Amino acid sequence: MGTGTVGIVGSGIMGGGIADVAASAGYDVILKARSEASARSALAVVTKSLGRRVAKEKLTQVEADQIGSRVAWTLEYADLGEADIVIESVAEDMDIKRAVFAELDKTCKPGALLATNTSTLSVTELALTTSRPTRVCGIHFFNPANLMSLVEIVVPDICDAEAAAEATSFATTCGKEPVSVKDRAGFVVNALLFPYLNNAARMAAAGTASYEDIDTAMKGGCNFPMGPLALLDLVGLDTSVSILNTLHEATGDANFAPVPLLLELVEAGHLGRKSGRGLFTYD
Repeated sequence: MGTGTVGIVGSGIMGGGIADVAASAGYDVILKARSEASARSALAVVTKSLGRRVAKEKLTQVEADQIGSRVAWTLEYADLGEADIVIESVAEDMDIKRAVFAELDKTCKPGALLATNTSTLSVTELALTTSRPTRVCGIHFFNPANLMSLVEIVVPDICDAEAAAEATSFATTCGKEPVSVKDRAGFVVNALLFPYLNNAARMAAAGTASYEDIDTAMKGGCNFPMGPLALLDLVGLDTSVSILNTLHEATGDANFAPVPLLLELVEAGHLGRKSGRGLFTYD
């Protein structure tokens, strides 16, 4: 079981998911949100996850209550001052993340490990926002954080070995399988995944097969649990376009340029599961 305090900045699905994972591993968690409403939304993610595990008899209600009691929320960066690890999980926007890291650098104790949950952006650039770049790395959880076993530990060249080891130990204590990755655009998973997803959308737009048959083919032919078009909708088409744009800018590889179909759907507000319609329509 973990000991110490984990701070989380960000109250979206990922912030709530990471809070659930850390609290379940025994850490005290302080979740920093922008508003009380967003904080309660993140706590609801934790409560819902715990409720599912109680229903499946993976936890007793007493155990679930104990885990839930380890998660607190705040609206102030100052309340993260004594956290041992702080994980940023806000929007995939470099300017927003840089502002978060500047605040964390001012408020967190000198020995704290600062980490980002970014899926594509430069961890080195975020580290250089602070006065402690050797203590900054990426701890990239995948959605849903409580179910996905992989965590990418993104280690910039300027990160010291002790900080990387602490991040790896944290992920292991949380029951995850960490992999060490250099700070390169997309790291491992997204650098390999998103050209595949983008090409699937290109194939759909070209009418090579129906959307349903493209997904059925990849599930049946490659034993993937989900087809690429359904996965794009799950990730969110806006998020997917943002990731593709970041990879395209970083690499210059035309294979990363979002296909027009995705851009058109995002422009129309069809973002996938979260909006009720994307490549597919959802109830």
